[in-house]
Amino acid sequence: MPKKSAGLLLYRFVAGEMEVFLVHPGGPFWAKKDEGAWSIPKGEFAEGEEPLAVAKREFNEETGFRVEGEFQPLEPLKQPSGKIVYAWAIEADVDATAIRSNEFSMEWPAKSGKSRSFPEVDRAYWFSLAPARIKILKGQVPFLIQLERLLARRKAHSLG
Repeated sequence: MPKKSAGLLLYRFVAGEMEVFLVHPGGPFWAKKDEGAWSIPKGEFAEGEEPLAVAKREFNEETGFRVEGEFQPLEPLKQPSGKIVYAWAIEADVDATAIRSNEFSMEWPAKSGKSRSFPEVDRAYWFSLAPARIKILKGQVPFLIQLERLLARRKAHSLG
């Protein structure tokens, strides 16, 4: 059975332009990676857990923020690893400079026998769509496309 994770894709409008909220993974493996390294805040869940509840919990654990509102489901994506990622889009605004992430421990440096703690997320940022497509993990780009289509349909519906 493939692993599953769930997350939230926050978006906001600044001066009429849409921005999306992405996070950068912490730890030594990701420290020098930027393009293609960012992600929606998300985390794995077990069979029997409700994916939207997991998405909200993981968002809180990785950013320190809670968001509420109208969660719009996006189509799940199968990642190159085989993992299935579920996501919900929501219009919300948080201060990317004020995130507080939970931490994880790992042996570092490798084979040193020493354990170090690192934040699960080391930074967050609001990106407009063009840079977001470059920064986000390639397997999550379809979430950005889905969000654009969702908002275009909503706008067309409100005009019609």
